[in-house]
Amino acid sequence: MAGACMVAAILLAVFLRAPSAADSNASPPDAPKDLQNVTINLKQARQVRVAQVVMRDFTPGVDAVGYVDFDQDRLAQVNSPYAGRVREVMVKAGDAVKRGQALFSVDSPDLTQAEANLVSAAAARVQTTAALERAKGMAQAQANAPRDVEQAVSDQQTAEGNYQAARRALRIFGKSDAEIDRIATTRRVDGELRIDSPIDGHVSTRTIAAGDLVQPGNSPAPITISDDDSLWLVANVSEDDAAQVHVGDTLVASLPALPQQNIKATVDYVSNSSDAATHRVTLRATLHAPPPGLRPQMLASYRIFTAPPASHEAVPADAVVREGTGAMVVFTTADGLRFTRRPVQLGPLQDGYYPVLSGLPAGQRIATEGALFLSNALALQSQ
Repeated sequence: MAGACMVAAILLAVFLRAPSAADSNASPPDAPKDLQNVTINLKQARQVRVAQVVMRDFTPGVDAVGYVDFDQDRLAQVNSPYAGRVREVMVKAGDAVKRGQALFSVDSPDLTQAEANLVSAAAARVQTTAALERAKGMAQAQANAPRDVEQAVSDQQTAEGNYQAARRALRIFGKSDAEIDRIATTRRVDGELRIDSPIDGHVSTRTIAAGDLVQPGNSPAPITISDDDSLWLVANVSEDDAAQVHVGDTLVASLPALPQQNIKATVDYVSNSSDAATHRVTLRATLHAPPPGLRPQMLASYRIFTAPPASHEAVPADAVVREGTGAMVVFTTADGLRFTRRPVQLGPLQDGYYPVLSGLPAGQRIATEGALFLSNALALQSQ
């Protein structure tokens, strides 16, 4: 009986140790997936270009958008200081003008009145001067009373004061002493107010014609004179970057209208306030002797360099892959077949290269063209 029990126990142990059919068909556990490395074959390697990481100088700076503007310090909005009807316009848009050159003339009732006052004052001056001479002659002959001479002197002084006041009034209208003398001598009232250019430059706009009525402060001004030898480069910097820019920084402008030319200038003004609507800070640079083809109101993109250059390892733009999470990665390799994914921290793009701030060991070779292919291959491998 004891022997039978021992045999039964041995058979049960053998049965429990024997693998079942289900156990024999079970798959081994999954190997861990490699999420950082991808290997390609020689045919695939033809789609990938490998280059050595190089050192380049990068100048810190900020980007901005803006436009080209007239140099407002050399721009004249020419208007008539008095109301009247335009008699003649002597210039047209695009004309070069000199300071003091006549631009247009106006029939001014105010000038007509001032000229009439001069004619009247000049006649009274002549009359009272003659009366004073007669009174003095009669006084010598004792043919009149002393008070008559005193009255003649008073009348002549009053007339002289009125005459000088009338001359000063005409000077306010821009009349020269020669023109005033002519009006006083000929007794001819014309009323033509001539408006002259206050600066040298070109007529950029003209909005009047003969017969138009003009008023002081007309908007737009009848004629605008600009100095084409100086323009403003106006940039609008975001509030986040405004603290980095200063007067004296170098500014480089690129314009869609002049795609082959970068324009360099120096920042000479930074606003002390931010625009409430756009939340941007305005800065500008004065461009002397602007290149041909550059015109006010053209759109421009700006790069303002805010510090001296610094040397960094550099990777070309096509070597960088931006992943869906926002991470920026490059792929390093030793043999051109096995590539390692490396997240990196990059600075702003300059001249087609990113400065590497961290994440890339020194002396690496990286995939340039074809980096996106490697990223896609690694994503498929990870599924």
